[in-house]
Amino acid sequence: MKTDSGMVNAFVEGKADLDADTAAMIARRRRLLGPAYRLFYERPLHLVRGEGVWLFDPDGNSYMDAYNNVTSIGHCHPKVVEAIAKQAGILATNTRYIHGSILDYAERLLDTMPDDIGHVMFTCTGSDANDLAMRIAQAYTGGQGIVVTETAYHGITQAVSEFSPSLGANVDLGPHVRTVPAPDSYRITEGLDDRFAASVAAAFADLKRHGIKPALFICDGIFSSDGIFDGPAGFLKKAVDATHAAGALYVADEVQSGFGRTGDAMWGFQRHGVTPDLVTMGKPMGNGYPVAGVAMRPELVEDFGQKARYFNTFGGNAVAIEAAAAVLDVIEQEGLIENARQIGAYLRDGLRDLQARFPAIGDVRGAGLFIGVEMVSDCAAKTPDPGAATAIVNGMRDEGVLISGCAKAANVLKIRPPLVFTRENADHLLAALERVLTRLF
Repeated sequence: MKTDSGMVNAFVEGKADLDADTAAMIARRRRLLGPAYRLFYERPLHLVRGEGVWLFDPDGNSYMDAYNNVTSIGHCHPKVVEAIAKQAGILATNTRYIHGSILDYAERLLDTMPDDIGHVMFTCTGSDANDLAMRIAQAYTGGQGIVVTETAYHGITQAVSEFSPSLGANVDLGPHVRTVPAPDSYRITEGLDDRFAASVAAAFADLKRHGIKPALFICDGIFSSDGIFDGPAGFLKKAVDATHAAGALYVADEVQSGFGRTGDAMWGFQRHGVTPDLVTMGKPMGNGYPVAGVAMRPELVEDFGQKARYFNTFGGNAVAIEAAAAVLDVIEQEGLIENARQIGAYLRDGLRDLQARFPAIGDVRGAGLFIGVEMVSDCAAKTPDPGAATAIVNGMRDEGVLISGCAKAANVLKIRPPLVFTRENADHLLAALERVLTRLF
């Protein structure tokens, strides 16, 4: 299959024939919202309703959502909807008033983390959380230097976009930022932990060489934007040690890999036997309601808290906290971490069965319900094939199953269904993928 260096999951004007209604809505969207927004898929979807793992268009056609990590416990989960509606009818104030629910939730959340993590501060989005974590780390260390992986995504504020290289070449990285190659477990079969740690150490050394004091190394424990590299479990520890040796802090970005997604524990970093200095959270925290946060070792924020007044009007408001508490209830009561482990393993086994039949699948990897499928044009050479990935993502959309893509070469299928995914849902996805692969190869 001929490769295409373009984005793996994006609407490109004029590339596909659109029905009149869709074309009209896209034109109206452009007129009203401007040119900066992007749409998924060669033929964008118009969605009007969601329920569990399903999304629906105006004609009632259903689409299995195997990508959207925002509603991690399923679209419109009734317990979360009820909690939001109830609290919205009682009180919604900011954190400068005393309120018990934020304290109750903070205790529950911190109880899921290592004992050294003792404070949590609330924001609205993961971008806000990473922005705040950066400020705290820079204030504590007195440094500015940041190390990230070379296709990382950490947010869209001005400061955070400067260390989010996946936003593209037109969004400049800061002069205080260094990138390191992702820990590519597909191509590096031995010494992955040592090689990754050496890269992190070298990046901090380069910052120092240019007069920039180190502040933080930030990554998510499954390297989701870099291509989903899950292991081996524990390999991240040496990179964290190298970070501390450089006088910097380790920030675990749990926006995508947290809240049970990896199936091993509540947090992705726990797979690696490390204790972060700061933990950032976002998307899944409120199952679609905007609530996020930063948890940290208390000593990191002591001086910052005395010198820098922090205030966020909506971060941690009473409605947001009730949404977040309901999400924790559902994860615990419905056994969703264990479900992610079991169904994720079942789904990966099914994908490996397809790999045995279709050589274009070079690798299947992941943890829990966070899975990457690497498409290649040459298995022996492990040559990335972004064209195949793009065709599969759009083919799956036409089959009524929504996935996406990632990685530096845009050749990895990103499969990230809600934690309520069932074995029957997995079978549905596998059957659709088999049909798409059969057509393409």
